[in-house]
Formats: sequence, C-alpha cells, structure tokens
Amino acid sequence: MMTKTTDFSLHLTSFLSRYLPGERGMSTHTISSYRYTFILFLNFMEQRKKTKATKLELVHITRETIVEFLDWLQSERKCSAASGNVRLAALHSFFRFLQYQHPDRMEEWQKILSIKAKKHEKPAIGYLSIDGIKLLLEQPDTTVLKGRRDLALLALMYDCAVRVQEIIDMGPSSIRLDKPYTIKVVGKGNKSRIIPMMEESVIHIKRYIVENNLHEPHLRTSPLFFNSRREKLTRAGVNSILKKYVRIAYQKNPAVIIPAVSCHILRHSKAMHLLQAGVNLVYIRDFLGHESVQTTEIYARTDSKQKREAIEKAYVNVVNKEVPEWIGNHDLLEWLKAFK
Repeated sequence: MMTKTTDFSLHLTSFLSRYLPGERGMSTHTISSYRYTFILFLNFMEQRKKTKATKLELVHITRETIVEFLDWLQSERKCSAASGNVRLAALHSFFRFLQYQHPDRMEEWQKILSIKAKKHEKPAIGYLSIDGIKLLLEQPDTTVLKGRRDLALLALMYDCAVRVQEIIDMGPSSIRLDKPYTIKVVGKGNKSRIIPMMEESVIHIKRYIVENNLHEPHLRTSPLFFNSRREKLTRAGVNSILKKYVRIAYQKNPAVIIPAVSCHILRHSKAMHLLQAGVNLVYIRDFLGHESVQTTEIYARTDSKQKREAIEKAYVNVVNKEVPEWIGNHDLLEWLKAFK
C-alpha cells in the first residue's frame, strides 16, 4: 500500500531542494545545516509527540511545538543557546517560506516567527598576531610537494581572509596572476567578490599552479587545492592541515600561538590586522564579503578592548587621590563658615 504524501513533506522538500538553492542562492553548507535541523525536529516529533515523519502534517506544528522542540534540544541534546539559535534561524526561514505557500495558516506562522533567539554571551574574537601568523607559515616543509601546497593554501587563506568553503570551491581560473593580482571568491548566497592579492602570496600560488600544471586550459576548472587523488579538499581536510602546523608552531613558541586555531581565526586575524593598519571598516566589510558593516564592527569593538587593556597597563597615576575635606561634609555652608 502506497504511503500518502503529507503537506509537510511536500513543502519541506520544495524548501530544501528548490527554494534555498534556487531562489535564495544558499550554499550547500547552509542547506546541509538546515537539513540537519529538520532531522532533529522529526526525531523530536517522533520521540515526544509520537508522530512519525510519514504522518506529520503542518497542522501538527504550532508555536508551542517549536518552543518545546528548542527546550528539548537544550535539555536532552545539551545544545548551547548559540546552537539553538542556529536551529531557530532555519525554522524561521522555513515558516517565512510557508507564509506564501500556505497563507491560510498565516497567524500560526507569524506566532512561530515571533519566537526570539536566546541571548547568550558571545566569546571574544580570537586572532593571531602578525608574529603568530609568520611563525605558522614557516612550518610547512617546502622541500616536498605537499608542504608547498600547504603553504600556498594557508598563505592564501590568511591574505585573502577567505572562508573554508570559499577556498575549497576555488578553481585555478579564480586567480589572476598578472598585475593587478586578484582572486575571485564566491561566498555566501553565491555572491562573488574580487579581492586583491599581495605579491608575497602570489609567489607561492604561482609556483604551486605551475608545479601542478593547473595553468593548462583543460585543468582550469579543476579544484585549486586537492588531495592525493586530485579530489577537492573537504572542510575536515583543510582543518586537519591547519591543525598540523598549529601544533608544530605552538611547540616552538606558545607565546605567539594559541593551541586552538581554526580556519576562521585566520580570517579574523587578517581582519584585525587590516583594522589595526588603519583600513576603513567599509573596505574591510567588502574584503570579508559581509552584507552589512554592522557585522564588521565586531572587529572594531574587539580592537577597542585591546587598546583599553594596553592603555591600562601603561597608565601612570598623576591624579591626587586625597579626598577634599568638603566632600565628606554634607553641610557645605557650615563648613565654609567654620573655615578660617
């Protein structure tokens, strides 16, 4: 007997397979994250609500259901508030989509959309100093092919402040190797941006491209960085490469390298170094591919904190701490009369 297709399954399939990649231009990474949110939601509905995925209808979903799901994530799966907010963002996107696909339940969708993200303490942005970056980039063994690939990869990630997925998706055709040196990056929402490359990085990239024959026309669409099978690197693969050299650098000089350096910290580091060099936030926004300068302002706030800490360390007290006698006297007039 054939199982009846539910309205929930129809709309969810359309949302994930057509709306997000087609109309919204979402990256495969974002769509994968959204998909996992609904896997968790289906597990919750089966465990807590005794409703199997094959029977789930839109009418079963209310504001109370979503709130209970978010509480379940925190209590049963030990998700942090930040993780819960990521799941809520995915759900909000789906129910905004449903407002146009299923307007007869608009009131309920708007109730769900009114659920606010939980406040949580955002960790301070971690980043490496210039000395830390220099030490890290000294670690790849450039006498071997893999070491030269790793140096080109890490140097490009830092100099162009690219996201992991952005560098994974790059091909040789993304790079312009004649002056002015630039790289075309396709970021979130399939939006592209052109980033200038510094000559020091170009030296490593050019050598890597020539060495691997990536300048040949038939290889221009192949992955720029690949593994031993000439397959595109994965996120886990790029992170593994970075962590390898972080461990070596940390052993050599723990004063300038933190042990938990992620690919995103390389991006943060470049942004902070641009800011400290006096580059305008608007240019940094475009360099990073942020939609709004408000997103980029987090670097300015972090830098202000660093400046305050430095000022406090260098502070020399020149103010007399002795409290004037009249401050402790509530009757200033009587004090003035008694003064001789």
